[in-house]
Order: sequence, then C-alpha cells, then structure tokens
Amino acid sequence: MPRRPQAAPTSATPASAASAASAPPRAARASRRPPASAPSPGTPHLVAILAYDRLCMFEFGCAVELFALERPELGIAWYRHAVCAVEPGPLRGTGGVRIEAPHGLATLRRADTVVIPGWRDAAERPPEALLRAVRSAHARGARLCTICSGVFVLAHAGLLDGRRATTHWRYAERLAREFPRIDVDPSALYVDEGRLVTSAGSAAGLDMLMHLVRRDHGPRVANAVAQRLVMSPHREGGQAQFVPRPMPSDEASPIAVLQDWLRAHPREAHTVESMARRIAMSARTLQRRFKDSTGLAPLEWLTRERVGIAKELLETRAALDIEAIADLAGLGSPESMRRHFRRMGLPAPSRYRRQFG
Repeated sequence: MPRRPQAAPTSATPASAASAASAPPRAARASRRPPASAPSPGTPHLVAILAYDRLCMFEFGCAVELFALERPELGIAWYRHAVCAVEPGPLRGTGGVRIEAPHGLATLRRADTVVIPGWRDAAERPPEALLRAVRSAHARGARLCTICSGVFVLAHAGLLDGRRATTHWRYAERLAREFPRIDVDPSALYVDEGRLVTSAGSAAGLDMLMHLVRRDHGPRVANAVAQRLVMSPHREGGQAQFVPRPMPSDEASPIAVLQDWLRAHPREAHTVESMARRIAMSARTLQRRFKDSTGLAPLEWLTRERVGIAKELLETRAALDIEAIADLAGLGSPESMRRHFRRMGLPAPSRYRRQFG
C-alpha cells in the first residue's frame, strides 16, 4: 500500500521513523484531557504502542500501520502515535528485525490509549517498571488494549481482576489457571470493558483496533479505513475465534442459500424445523451442517444477524424509533433487543445510537 512520505529521524529503523514524525517530544507537559475515547476537538488522540525484545512483528505492525499512517482524506484529526520501548537498548522482533523506539515508558503518562502487542513469553513476569507504568496510565484514565498474550501484562498488573478478558485460544487455559479472578472468555475475538480492551491473537488484534476506531470516530470513518486496508469493516467481538472446519467453497450450497434467505426475512418467526424444511433437510442434519459451516448453531447465528441489522439501522436510520428497529430486525420488542445487545457485550440500543449514529 502506498504511503505518504514522512520526515525521518536520525535513526534509520522503520519503527523510529514511523514514530518520531508524529509523537510529541519527551518534554511535553501532560495536560488535562477528557476520557481516552473522546479526545478534545483539535487535540489528536495519542496512542502509545509498546515495543520490547522478542516482539511479535505482526501485532506490532498492525498497530503502527493503523495509527501511524497519515489519513488526510478522512478530514478529521487522526491519531498521534509513539512507539515506546519497555527496556533500553536495541530490541529484536520476530525474524531478526531490529527496532529502535524513540520513546520510553514515560510517554505513557500522557497517552490516551496504550497498545500492548503479544508479550514475549506467557511464563515470564513483565518488568516491574512496565507494570507500574500501565497501572499509572489506567488510574489516570488511559485506555489499555492488548493483543494475544499481551493480556498477561494487564493480568500481572492486577487490572483485569473481576473483569471479562480474552486472549489467543492457546493461552486461555493458562490465563484462567494463573489468574482465577479474571473471567476468561476463550472464544471471543475481543472483549471491550470500556478502558480495558483485550483481543485474541494475530488478526483478531486488527479487528479490535478497528473496533476502537469505530468507537472513537464512528462507522463512517471506520468503514473508510477498513476499505483502505482491504478488510472487513467490522467483526463482532463475540464472534468465535475459529471455525472447526472450513467454510464450504460452494456459495450455492443449501446452507449458504438458507443464510441468504434468512438475512432477507429477519422479521419472520424462524425455528430450526422451519429452516430445515426450507432446504429439504432434517433438523438434525441442518444443525450439524450449519455448525460445520459457521461454528454456530442456526438460531445463534440468526440472532447475531438480527443484532447486526439492528446496529446498521441504529447507525443510519435516525427517523426510526427503537421499537420500529426492533421489529424490522426481527428482535421483537425493545426489551428483547436490549437483552440481546447486552448479551453480546454491546451498549443499550439508545446509547449505541448516540455513540455511532
């Protein structure tokens, strides 16, 4: 993807070149600012991206790509960023890449959001200086976000006690065993707890970061950025991390045909039996084949589709009241819609409309 040229700092490494162009100087004084997810107009939100030895370059690169690239076409105050070294000296990433980050943990004192890529070893306790820095940032009001095993940094800091969190499915059992006070969701792509946001591994981190853009700037901006990145504009955090078997390659398969029909008729009262009759299949076979294709039971998939329809209507149809949207999406009543939104970790529909409409 073509990039806008930026003034390079004295160091020739990619990370420092990306950071020094947009991050504030070390001597800048912290100022009073509103909550991290709502920076003041004209004051770009500062994202601190942590770097450490044996860094996962994919997850680190996702954060740098999203927040460091200038986006003048959006017509908004895009994020500032700073790559922050957790420890002194040259840092090595996967593949032997060397990183020289121009900022240190002191930058977390003024960051609005802190991104923690996968921690280098789930069995290694993070340095005390890092734990103190993230605790202080959180106490000050910053938003802390982790990708994959980065969740262990927040776990060791004690910030996830009594909260829901997720991580890569390979680490979920360990996280739950070592930190029993955390409510670990091993299947979610990401979990948004307000100022603490955790995600599964690798590509799920990009989904989580795009979710933050959507939270901060709304669906129009998020969709434009997703188009630039050639990715799906939005995946729900509650979506399964992986499907046990591959999706069918034949788009005209009976399950795909049924899904298209259900999307077009969300208001009808569907049951597993009525779905099975529609494609001349037994209910038991439908249940098995549907889960093989999507990772979800038919009615669970349908509920997620209906919630997706409701979200789109809340974002784009200001003239419709909540009751009408619940009916059009097939969710029945406003009370039922609120219940489904809450179960999926979403704000209440009226609040969702204020935030994204």
